[in-house]
Amino acid sequence: MSAANVQVETHGSVALVTLNRPEQSNTLNLQMAMDLLAAAMACARNAAVRAVVLTGAGRNFSFGGDLRAMGTRERALDDHVRELTTYLHAAISHFVRMDAPVVAAVNGTAAGAGVGLVAMADLALCARNARFNLAYTSVGLTPDAGTTFLLPRTVGHKRAMELLLLNRLLTAEEALSWGLVNEVVADERLLERAVEVAERLAHGPRSAFGATKRLMASSLGAFESQMVLESETIATQATSADAAEGIDAFLGKRKARFPGKGPR
Repeated sequence: MSAANVQVETHGSVALVTLNRPEQSNTLNLQMAMDLLAAAMACARNAAVRAVVLTGAGRNFSFGGDLRAMGTRERALDDHVRELTTYLHAAISHFVRMDAPVVAAVNGTAAGAGVGLVAMADLALCARNARFNLAYTSVGLTPDAGTTFLLPRTVGHKRAMELLLLNRLLTAEEALSWGLVNEVVADERLLERAVEVAERLAHGPRSAFGATKRLMASSLGAFESQMVLESETIATQATSADAAEGIDAFLGKRKARFPGKGPR
């Protein structure tokens, strides 16, 4: 399966899912979210796929949501964001609950929803040059991609709030020590090592892995409900004066001056 924004290649029992907008740092627009859901569904339905590697084309894993696309939308901004996150969150649910273990291979920067894709993976590896930054509140937005649910359970509540409120940049080694990734490897060996891990998983008991993943997902309780709340919150926040200023400042490469007014 190949789409303009997401590519799926199978190598034996391993599916390589690649976010494929390298010139835009693999930012997530509506079509990419739809393509990611299609990729997740294809992997889940294919019994021959026994492990999945998720990575980004080019220099970066993903910069998160496509802020530029938000400025050129043809419909109300809140509806646009709500639809995008609905597809994105459905893709995440499929990856979390499918039989095949998912290994994230993080190259370059993972920001915003890109961090959510790392957090939802069963295992995560990153290159030594990898960096992680939530960045939502820096542009007047609120988190999505399951980050408000998964991050506190991964790194702890206070550290999650540090990432979400102060937008602290995590290095690869810090991400490892905080538990966001399992392993840091040399940049040039990232994909090779991720495939090695995936191939090891591919030789394991697929049904037992799947059942274990769903047990873990059940232990998360209201994960999907939290992602629905994230969708509604970011859609509403996207219409605020803070978001308008934050996005305009980001696109204009200047420091934001937040007015502090809520959604319109």
